[in-house]
Amino acid sequence: MKRALARLILWVGIGATVLLSLGPFVWFATTSLKTPVEITSVPPRFWSSGTLEPYRSALVHHGLGGYMRNSAIVAGGTTIVTLAFASLAAYALARLRVPGHRLLLLAVLAAAMFPQIAIAGPIWRVLRALGLLNTHAGLVIPYVSLTLPLAIWLLASFFRELPLELEEAARVDGCTRLGALVRVVAPVAAPGVFTVAILVFVYAWNEFFFALLVLSDPSKHTLPVGIALFPGQYTMPWGEIAAASVAATLPLIMLVLLFQRRIVSGLAAGAVKG
Repeated sequence: MKRALARLILWVGIGATVLLSLGPFVWFATTSLKTPVEITSVPPRFWSSGTLEPYRSALVHHGLGGYMRNSAIVAGGTTIVTLAFASLAAYALARLRVPGHRLLLLAVLAAAMFPQIAIAGPIWRVLRALGLLNTHAGLVIPYVSLTLPLAIWLLASFFRELPLELEEAARVDGCTRLGALVRVVAPVAAPGVFTVAILVFVYAWNEFFFALLVLSDPSKHTLPVGIALFPGQYTMPWGEIAAASVAATLPLIMLVLLFQRRIVSGLAAGAVKG
């Protein structure tokens, strides 16, 4: 009896968690298929007529396709640059005899805890001095600075768990340390590298503050800023906003569902030791 009650409580808890997690997305998904009359009806209507007009309007009149392209460019560039630098730094901290490497790792992690507003001013001045304001390259720079600490911390844990004998065998065969990293370590650490890549990509795809600060040209806006600034002459276009939000979220959901086993195995691989 007690076991059955415990299982019932467990399943109720799981159901409540799933409902709370999926509830907002389901609400936006149904809203994106409603007409303006259905959206503003009182009392609220939980069903929709199934119209695709909000999606067409978001694409044709609000430039949703351009925002998605801009986000893909920025998120992809951030992921590539972050992984390139984080892999080298994490390998050095995990394998080389760097004095105070544990303190360095703590300092790296502490750097990721600075609030964005505290570094907004200096970053804006640096980008203005470099002539990179209102450019996608200028947006990649702060994104890399924000994602690099966590990427180094995670990759250092992954590299530390790999057998040292693999690298020693590669060195005996004539590989340099960089060659061993590229040819031996990186393929073996692929689950961890892939996990970090997903985390960095999701962050850059969803980030709003620096995208609003750096980019002023509407044609260069990323998805979060573009959706937030959807124009409405007399009312807010809630249907188009919901459709754009669904279109922005679906790629991330599909990406995580498609590679969930790699993500879980990568996180588990880096959690064996501290």
